[in-house]
This record gives sequence, structure tokens and C-alpha cells, in this order.
Amino acid sequence: MDPTGQKYFTIIDYVIFALLLVASMAIGLYYAFTGGRQSTTQEFMYADRSMKCLPLSLSLMATFQSAVAIIGTPAEVYANGTQYWFIGCCYILGLLIPAHIFIPMFYRLHLTSVYQYLELRFCKAVRICGTVTFIFQMVVYMGVGIYTPALALNAVTGFHLWGAVLATGLVCTLYTALGGLKAVVWTDVFQTVVMFTGQLAVIIVGVHQAGGLSDAWVKVRDGGRISGIDLNPDPTVRHTFWTLGVGGVFLMLSLYGVNQAQVQRYLSSRTEKEAVMSCYMVFPCLQVALMLSCLMGLVMFACYGNNSPLEQQYITSKDQMVLYFVMDMLQNFPGLPGLFVACLFSASLSTISSAFNSLATVTMVDLIKPHYSMTEARATLLSKMLALSYGIICVAMAYVVHLMNSSVLQAALSIFGMVGGPLLGLFCLGIFFPCANSIGAVAGLAAGLVMAFWVGIGGFLSRMPSSVQVLPFNSTNTSENITVPAVIDAARPAGLNGLYSLSYMWYSALNSSTVVLIGLIISFMTVLVQNETLKKLLIELLKGHRDSQRKRSWTRKSLAIAQHEFRNCID
Repeated sequence: MDPTGQKYFTIIDYVIFALLLVASMAIGLYYAFTGGRQSTTQEFMYADRSMKCLPLSLSLMATFQSAVAIIGTPAEVYANGTQYWFIGCCYILGLLIPAHIFIPMFYRLHLTSVYQYLELRFCKAVRICGTVTFIFQMVVYMGVGIYTPALALNAVTGFHLWGAVLATGLVCTLYTALGGLKAVVWTDVFQTVVMFTGQLAVIIVGVHQAGGLSDAWVKVRDGGRISGIDLNPDPTVRHTFWTLGVGGVFLMLSLYGVNQAQVQRYLSSRTEKEAVMSCYMVFPCLQVALMLSCLMGLVMFACYGNNSPLEQQYITSKDQMVLYFVMDMLQNFPGLPGLFVACLFSASLSTISSAFNSLATVTMVDLIKPHYSMTEARATLLSKMLALSYGIICVAMAYVVHLMNSSVLQAALSIFGMVGGPLLGLFCLGIFFPCANSIGAVAGLAAGLVMAFWVGIGGFLSRMPSSVQVLPFNSTNTSENITVPAVIDAARPAGLNGLYSLSYMWYSALNSSTVVLIGLIISFMTVLVQNETLKKLLIELLKGHRDSQRKRSWTRKSLAIAQHEFRNCID
């Protein structure tokens, strides 16, 4: 093993990586110059609502199966065992609820942006608040999503950092801006196949290098990496059945229930039934993706045991662990390292392209169209320009991330996940509570965001090495793209420290519940004030009505007397 930890690509590896980019670009060009040629906003944003459930289900899965997940999940399993695998239990409710509540409602309303619902339910101000929150969420993550795999690749192989960032950013921007949602969905399908193929190849070769399937199983079992069900109800414990199986439901709802990138795919289905079916089909896709990532972590342990490359200082970060393993174990198999790197960047491309397309849609539909009237051709051109602009912003954000240290990078990833909970709470407030009003919705969203940043950033700071003992590896929330350090506390924390020690899997539940609770309280208070005001106004109106009736009565009486006296004078 090379003490420097430096590995290198062969020409075959470079060719395979280049083929991924060329194939993705070709798909975008194909849909740019065939069919309707993306000449309408309906085709560009919603693929003429003609997509079938199978490609949609693969695209739905690939959208949030990011490069951070492919890097993070195996490292998590290598360090802490298979407890994280139980997150698969939350996929059941996390997909059934959207399939039977959110999708039918959004589809029957014929929405273009999911935030149009907020205006229909509350008011335009709530819609704008939701849109701006979503834009902030996605813009923060775009740079991180494209920079993280490029940095890991650069550190392990010496692959040019900005060459990888610019190549993936440019290709992703062009095929998204030219081919619209059809190009994004079908490149997601292609990239999903590449992802699964790359991971499967690494697992097969890794098992062979570990001495076979039986030897690999004995090593991971004896090494204590096969975890049982942990039923500890303590919400501060990082991973238990309850944090993963229950807290994860709220995480799934924020991703697959109300996120524009996913709802946009549901709405591109030919029928409501196919939209629901595509949500059902995401379940096995996610289970396969989770299984492959966890198996990679077990294979890594079977090969390295407790002699971690990080502890041996061959690498400097757990984010480099998976790529180092691939380059180390597959270096005698030309082309396989390139295949896995293609797998890694496929995950990055699918996530970033979905972000571009959804951001262009909400910006156009929620922020521009309501204020400016324009022709269909001009609106389509502007939508493409918006997608292109967000691509440039993505590369710029990657540079901003480059200037940050690792702690700020982890905080940026946490911000992405923390924003999803308040948005989920806002939609739940509108859907399940008819008594909620627009003032309560805005106040609830603000309170949820404050709670999210308070607990998230406070928890991050409380886990700094000065206050706790840090394990060799950080734990990564691979579904929500949150990186949180794994910690061991000397005693169970109390007070604010107890709140800061809350498992990151409960963040979405806490933040969405805060939105609903504060939203209902403010709605109730404002309704009481409004009722009291209306009551006073009604009393004043009734009083004024009686006074006017009395005046009219006096006037009629005076007129009658005058008429009587006039007749007497005549007589």
C-alpha cells in the first residue's frame, strides 16, 4: 500500500468518466432537437405531462441519492455498523402518505409550482415565503453537491479539482437548459444504471479481495458491525430504531411529499394513477440503493478491519474513505475505478440537474409570471435562461464552498436539511388544519426556521472537539445530506444541551411540529382578535342603523305635523 495514499487514474478510467459526461450531454441534445423541441413552458418544465411511471420512479430516487450519500453511507457503516440500515423502515410511511394525500391533491389542482397551493390556501405572501425558502435551500446545496465529490476525487487520485467541477457543472447546465425535464428524467435513468453498476462492481471485487463471501461475513460479524434493533427511546441517541424509523418518516415527507423537485415529477405523469404508481415504485429503488451503500461499508470493513486508512493517515477525511478503497482495491482492474467515479458523479449530476430545473420553474412561476405578462415563446426562453443562470450560480457556490473550512462545509450541509422540516410543517398546517390562517402560516414558518437554525447550529457547536470526544468518523445523514459528527457524551445532557444533543434524524419532526404548533396558536389568537373587532364593528353598525331609523322616524313625524298645520291654515 502506498504510504502517501495517492492513487492515479489510467487512460481507460478517464475514458469511462468522459463517456458518462458525453452520454448525459447527448440525451439532453436529443430532447432539445426532437419532439416539441422544448418550445413551450409546459414541455420544458413538465415534459408535456407525458412521462411514464418507471422512468419517473428512477428519477425520483436519483434526485436525492446524491454523491454525499454514496460517499457517506459506506463510511457510516464501516465506522458504526449496520444500525443505519434501519432507515429503510421509514420508507414505507414516507412514501405511502405522499402517494395518498399529497400527490392526489397537487395533481387535481393542476399546479405548476407546489407553492401555488400556499397562495390558494393562504395568500400570496405565504407563497412567496415558501418559494424564497426553497430557493435558499437548493442554492446552498448546489455548490456543496458538486464540490464534495470533486474534492474527494482530487485528494485521492490527484484528479484536477476545478476540471471536475467545471466539467460536471457545464454538462449538467447545458443538458438541463436545452432538454428540459425530459432530458433531466432520462439522464437520471441512465445515471441510476451507472450508479448501481458501479457500486455492484466494487462490492463484487471487494468481496473477492476479502477472501470470499463467507470470510467477509465472518470478519464483519466478529468485528461487531452487524447491529441488532436498538429500541432505546432516548431522542439524543444518534441512530436507534425510533430515530431512523419514526424521525425518518418526517425526513421522507419533506423530500418526497412537498419538495418542488419531486412534485414536479409527479405532475409530469400522464395520469394521477401513474403519478401514485411512480411513488410506489420508488420504494424498491430506494431499498436497493440503501442495500448497495451499506454492503459497500461492510465490504470495506472486511478488507481493512480496524486498520482504517484514516487512522493510518493515508487520507485526511472520512469523505475520502470510499474513493480510497475503490482506488486501492480496484487498481489492478483497469476501468473499474473510472466506473465507480462515473457512478459517483452520476449521483451528483442527477441531484444538481433536478435542482436547476426546479429552481427555474419556481422562479418563473412564482416570482416572475405573476408580475409580468409575456408570450409563451418568451416565457420558455426565459425559463431556459434561468436554468443556465442557476448553473453558473452552482459553479460560483462551489468556489464559495472551496473558501470555507470543513466545519463551515458541514454547517452548510446541515442548513440544507434543516430547511425541509419547516416547509413540510407549512404544507401540513394548510392541508390538515382548516382553522389556520395566513398570519399563523407566516408566523409558524418563521418560528420553524428559527428553531431549525437554533437547534441545528447550536448542536453543531456543542459537538466541537473541545466539548466532546469525537469518534474517528463523522456520521452522515445520507438521505437528507446532513453531515453531523458522531459523539460520545460523558453524561446525558440536560437543559439546552439536551436540546442541542437531539439526534439529527429528529430535526425535520421538531421543525415541522414547531411550524404547526405556532401556526395554530397565532391563528387562534388572530381569529379571536378579528372576532372581537368584527363584534365591535357590528355593534357600531347596528347602533348607527337604529340611530338612522330613529332620525327617519322623527323626520316623518315632523313632516306629518307640518302637513297637518298647512291644511289647517288653508282651511
